[in-house]
Amino acid sequence: MSMDVAYGERMNDRPLASVGRILQDLGTTVMDVAASPGDLGTEVSGVHIYDPLDELLVPPGAIVLAVGVHTAAEIGRLLRSAREAAAIVVKVPVEIDEHVRATVLETGVAVLGLTRAASWAQVAALLRSLLAEGGIEEPGEGPQGDLFALANAVCALLDAPVTIEDRSTRVLAFSGRQEEADAGRVETVLGRRVPERFQRMLDDLGFFKRLYQSRDPVYLELGDGNINRVAVAVRSGDEILGSIWVAVREPLSEQRQRALADAAKIVALQLLRERAGADTQRRLRADLLSTVLAGGSDAAEAAGRLGVATTRLCVLAAQLTGQPDDDPARGESDRQRFCDAFALHVGAIHPKAAAALVGSVAYAVLPLTAGGDEEERAVRVAQSFLARIGPRHPANVGVGRLAAHLGEVARSRADADRALRVLRSRSASGQAAGYPDVHFESLLMQVADVVTAEEQAPTGPYHKLLAYDAEHGSDLVATLGAYLDAFGDVNLACARVHVHANTFRYRLKRLLEISGLDLSDPDARLTVMLQMRIFGP
Repeated sequence: MSMDVAYGERMNDRPLASVGRILQDLGTTVMDVAASPGDLGTEVSGVHIYDPLDELLVPPGAIVLAVGVHTAAEIGRLLRSAREAAAIVVKVPVEIDEHVRATVLETGVAVLGLTRAASWAQVAALLRSLLAEGGIEEPGEGPQGDLFALANAVCALLDAPVTIEDRSTRVLAFSGRQEEADAGRVETVLGRRVPERFQRMLDDLGFFKRLYQSRDPVYLELGDGNINRVAVAVRSGDEILGSIWVAVREPLSEQRQRALADAAKIVALQLLRERAGADTQRRLRADLLSTVLAGGSDAAEAAGRLGVATTRLCVLAAQLTGQPDDDPARGESDRQRFCDAFALHVGAIHPKAAAALVGSVAYAVLPLTAGGDEEERAVRVAQSFLARIGPRHPANVGVGRLAAHLGEVARSRADADRALRVLRSRSASGQAAGYPDVHFESLLMQVADVVTAEEQAPTGPYHKLLAYDAEHGSDLVATLGAYLDAFGDVNLACARVHVHANTFRYRLKRLLEISGLDLSDPDARLTVMLQMRIFGP
C-alpha cells in the first residue's frame, strides 16, 4: 500500500475527537480509564483546568483537569458539578468507590487516571494539540489533514510508534502505541521535546550530523535498555524542516525504509502547507472577527463561520503596553504571540470563543451563558489572563457590555475600546476594566474629542482666570480647583495647596471678583469643572 493511499484512507475515515480517540492517541502509559460510563465516544470540545478557588464554569464537552482532587468524595462532588463535561482527569492512584462509579453512570462523565510522571501543564498542552482544529474552513470543505493523523498513518505502515519533530527536537505530533516504546520516548511525548540528556547523547554520537546529511532513513542502536530508533530527515530541497523518529527493535526492511522515506516527503508537504497557511488562517480569522465587530449586513455570515452567531457575547480588547518602537518586526511578532496566548486563554474558557489581532489590539468575542453577572464574569476572565501572563508581558484589557445579539456586538467592541483607552490614559499596566467602571472618564474623553475636532477654546469665567494667571503669574485656577475638589471645605482645600486658610480665602474672593463666577449656581460650577478637566490648567 502506498503512503499516499494509506494517509488518504485514514483521513477520510478519521473519527471525531472523542474521549476514546484521545485515549487511543495518548496510550495507556500516559492516561487510562479509571471509571467509565460505558460509552467513550463523547465528543471533546476543549480543555478546562479545575481550580477549587475559582467559579466552576465547565463548557459542554470539556475535559476537566482536576488539579488537587484526590479522594473519592472530591471526585464525586466534581462529577456532580461538571455534568456537562466529557471526562475529568485525576492523577493516579485514583480512588474509585461504588459511589463514584454510580455517579459516573448517572452523569455520563468518565474518570481518567493520569500518570504521576506527567505535569498538568504537559497534559494540557498534549490535549490541546490533539484537539487543535485545522483552521477555518469554507462550508462544505473537509479537513486537509494534520500531523497527528499522518503520524498514526506512518505508525500503521511501519507497525511501530512514531514521533514527528522539528529542527529543535520539539515534538510536533506523535502516533498512538507510545506505551510500546521506552521511558525516554514517553518522557519525550510528555515534555513535547527530546530531553536534553538524549540530545547530548545523540550529538556525541554524531547522529544528527548523519541524519541531516542523509536522504535515507538512518538506524541508531541506543543500548542501555532503550529501544533503537530509525529516523529520517524531513526536507524541502536543501532546507531541513524536521525529522520522523520510529521506535524499533531491529532495522527496517527495505520496503519499510522506502515507506518511511515516502512519508518524509508527505510530512514535508504538510509542514510547508501549515507554515504557509498559518498567516493566511490568522488573516482570515482577523477579517472575520473584524466583520463581526463592525456589525452590518455581513456580520451574521462571519459570526456563523466563527461559530458565535447565536450566543450572548462580550467583546474583550487586550493590548500590550510599553512596547519599544525601534524594532517594528519584533513588535509585530510580540503582538502576535500575545494574541495567540489570549486566544488560548479565552478558548479554554469557552470552546467557541474567537480571538484575533486587529492592528495593535487583540480582540476576543467571549460567549457567555445567562446568569445575570455576565459582564463581571468577562472581567474576571480578563483579570485571570493578565495574572497568567504576569508583569513580564505588561498589558491591559478593556471589556465591553454584554451583547445579547449580533446587532449589539459593535457597541460592545466600542465599549471595550473606550475602556482600554481610559486605562492607557492612566499609564496603567496589568489592569482590566469593564465599561461601567470607566464610564465617566470615557465620556470626558469623548467630549474632549469633540472639543479638539471643532477647535473650541475655554470660555466664560474659566477663560478669564486662565488669562489672569498667565499675565500675573498667579495660581487662581489652582485655588479654584482645590476648592471644588474639597466640596467647598476651605480647611481641606488650603491644606492641598499648602497655603494658610486666610490666604486661601483671599485668593478665592479675588478669583470670584475677576471671573464673575457664581459658586452658588450648580450649572456654573459644573461648567467650570468640565472645562478644567477637558482643557487642563
